[in-house]
Amino acid sequence: MSAARQIVVMGVSGTGKSVIGQALAESLGLTFIEGDAFHPTANIAKMSAGTPLDDDDRRPWLTVLAGKLDANRQAGIGSVLACSALKRDYRDILRHEAPDAFFLHLDLPFDVLRDRMEKREHFMPTSLLQSQFDTLERLGADERGHVLDFDAPLPEVIAAATAAAAAA
Repeated sequence: MSAARQIVVMGVSGTGKSVIGQALAESLGLTFIEGDAFHPTANIAKMSAGTPLDDDDRRPWLTVLAGKLDANRQAGIGSVLACSALKRDYRDILRHEAPDAFFLHLDLPFDVLRDRMEKREHFMPTSLLQSQFDTLERLGADERGHVLDFDAPLPEVIAAATAAAAAA
């Protein structure tokens, strides 16, 4: 696996993108990028108020994240980005700067995610979960990626994520 490998751990809110992404980066010796840390304050305020983001809200944020992937790629640094990347268009923005990016889609049932979100503190309220499911466009057959669609103990999910990323 090349050192400049770019992996995007994607999915709706509550799937564990950050936890799994960080563990994946650690296990593969890559840099972790927390996508939520780059949301502008206007996006966070909007989500905190229970209003879903639209394409115009997400595009500048995704452009910043794409720039992070590109900077790492050009510096020969591999990275794992935790980012919802819900639509193909959003993934295309990321791919524009990281053409060989591998997308690892964490896919869990709505009820499981709602329960998780109700137990955590985050700017994304549970009320926005349905809007994320409504926005989600699953990976196309022509997109480099893998779907992990099982609810299991964290070590099993991390092992499966690592195996999928290593095999790509």
